[in-house]
Amino acid sequence: MRPAGLPTPEPQALAASRALLERIGAELQAADNWISFARYMELALHEPGLGYYAGGARKLGAGGDFVTAPELSPLFGRALARQVAELLAPGDAVLEFGAGSGALAASILNDLSVPYFILETSGELRERQRQRLGRSVQWLDRLPQKFRGVMLANEVLDAMPVHALAWTNAGILERGVCVNEAHLAWSDRVADGLVLSESKKIQVEIPPSGRYESELALFARAWLRSLGRFLERGAILMVDYGFPSREYFHPQRSMGTLACHYRHRVHGDPFFVPGLQDITAHVDFSALAQAAADAQLEVLGYANQARFLVNCGITELLAQENPADAKRYFPAAAAAQKLLSPSEMGELFKVLAVGKGVAQPLLGFASGDRSHAL
Repeated sequence: MRPAGLPTPEPQALAASRALLERIGAELQAADNWISFARYMELALHEPGLGYYAGGARKLGAGGDFVTAPELSPLFGRALARQVAELLAPGDAVLEFGAGSGALAASILNDLSVPYFILETSGELRERQRQRLGRSVQWLDRLPQKFRGVMLANEVLDAMPVHALAWTNAGILERGVCVNEAHLAWSDRVADGLVLSESKKIQVEIPPSGRYESELALFARAWLRSLGRFLERGAILMVDYGFPSREYFHPQRSMGTLACHYRHRVHGDPFFVPGLQDITAHVDFSALAQAAADAQLEVLGYANQARFLVNCGITELLAQENPADAKRYFPAAAAAQKLLSPSEMGELFKVLAVGKGVAQPLLGFASGDRSHAL
């Protein structure tokens, strides 16, 4: 059933979604009709040729499902470039994960001359990047064995698979996926293994309903630990929406943070047209900080997006625009307002920097650093 208010997908898109549903159904049949939500999310987003990020549908911009900060304004990338420049040493490079349309790379390379690499899993997005960036960047299929410089992950972590959990008075359940009456549906099982041991470390207040739902981002933690093994010197800058643990697992957030994005509409049904919509969860930045420590990486700074961008000079960059050129200036000012406003992206989005062998303090965290809150 289509959630209220969502547009009907085109026939070709529906056919692609049905093909992915068959793939998911085959896995469920082989697994006694139950897979973890993390595995479902992995299939729905990243299954080769069929998943949301691995298929051919347009994802970003007005014709897609959502708009990211680099798409809003080049000011975002130009401000970020100032932080990148401070971190680079001679011979260093930049490596961006999930580069979207290439807007961030284009903005950074407009101000910096540096070897730039992109690791992109989406064929459709990689092609868009090639058209936009040409030979100014190089694409990678896997992580390099060694890396020195700056790694960038803008709105990447929120799309990594998460385990869905329910804390109850009777114990901790893992929320998985099954087929019920020919439709995908939620199905709970008693949590076990690593999911259970890690979820036991989280303190939640079970509400009067007797059930507290949230997510466990084991994939993101493993990803960051793996980067720590490859990074010889430099920093990893992560920009995404989320909270430190004590806010992530706040009593008022008892329904979790899962959200789906389809044609610029947000809803809560992850089983609607698999492969055609984005499925996201907010980021637990405290868990990432702990994963960084496990990988011998140091937390270099943590701040909301507004403070980070202001520290990096976004207001100075906006001031360089000519107010007399209304067609250029007013859209730039409106975009900057959205990037900085607490009611828009300024507070919800955070920037976390970790690394090794880097002098501090960093430009982006010169004021308003909240590392103590992690």
